[in-house]
Amino acid sequence: MPKKKTGARKKAEKQKMRQKEIRQAKDNVSIVDHPCNFVMECDKCRRRQKTRAFCYFCSHVQKLPVCASCAKTKCMMKSGDCVIKHPGQYTTGMGMVGAICDYCEAWVCHGRKCLSTHACECPLQDALCLECDRGIWDSGGRFFKCAYCDNFLCEDDQFEHQASCQILEAENFKCMSKF
Repeated sequence: MPKKKTGARKKAEKQKMRQKEIRQAKDNVSIVDHPCNFVMECDKCRRRQKTRAFCYFCSHVQKLPVCASCAKTKCMMKSGDCVIKHPGQYTTGMGMVGAICDYCEAWVCHGRKCLSTHACECPLQDALCLECDRGIWDSGGRFFKCAYCDNFLCEDDQFEHQASCQILEAENFKCMSKF
């Protein structure tokens, strides 16, 4: 007869399974949920747009940068990962900025992991709208992926394209609610 599991053993196995699920979920993150594609509002002109280092419309530098890799607005590391050392101090604003991503035009914090990996894994590297052929540098809005054909779409063309790309699998295309 097998030994009965202790509470600590059950907890450890549960935690191991949860960590495995979290690691697998990181690879399947929607493009909308990536920090480099968050919505921001410009401090000066108050227009909504994709998060970026400079406002697309008025070229104003944002006061509170958000890291395109880890989504931090404040560096609270007192040791370890930071390329720029700030012992015993929290940094915000331009003090936490390490670079600007060439692909998504957003700030990347001065953490060693963010600086070394974001450019390689940026989900917007080859983002070019299927409908209007605009890239990140030409478009002020966010980018999405079509649910049907899995191509990039800018914010302006998202709904129009998905309506034309949608496949109806029925004998007739009439609305069923009228019957």
